[in-house]
Amino acid sequence: MGKHIAFIVIDNFADWEHAQLSAAARTYFDGATSFHTPGGRPVTSMGGMTIDPGAAIENLQPEAYDALVVIGSDGWTGDDAPDIASVLQAADAAGKVVGAICAGTVAAARAGLLDSRRHTSNALDFMRHYTPGYRAWDLYVDTPAAVRDGTLVTAAGSAPVTFTIEVLGALHPERAESLAQFREMCAAELAG
Repeated sequence: MGKHIAFIVIDNFADWEHAQLSAAARTYFDGATSFHTPGGRPVTSMGGMTIDPGAAIENLQPEAYDALVVIGSDGWTGDDAPDIASVLQAADAAGKVVGAICAGTVAAARAGLLDSRRHTSNALDFMRHYTPGYRAWDLYVDTPAAVRDGTLVTAAGSAPVTFTIEVLGALHPERAESLAQFREMCAAELAG
């Protein structure tokens, strides 16, 4: 069995932000995926898809996965957003790949994971607005593609393809050729 990616999703999560990564990890990299929600309760995506994982964010332990990925939702931007700082910090301390896309980057910032590493998000003003303690603007990379700094991968919600490539690249550095082929396959859609 390949590497295991644990996804954190909350209500109103963005369907497209996990789809390519979870499918590619399982299909092309012989990996496993799991989905984790607050209290293990069912959550519904922006597109109306319901996930009933039965697996709680609170029970996540780093030894159970190889990568931990936070999927975006407008729920991360509110004052009542789930506090997953300890889960993210534990993954980071264990040297696991940690990915955050779209508003999931707000959770990563609140956990302090962006304080010393290059990162991106939906926009610098987005980070400043939704993360009052955010001071890492000098490390912010203004790019439409995902950014990887060591084991941390961040992306705007509009970059699920490069997010997929960077997370899988961090998990599978030996598969650079396969990832280049995946990039070319996805880029072909916009080439014409």
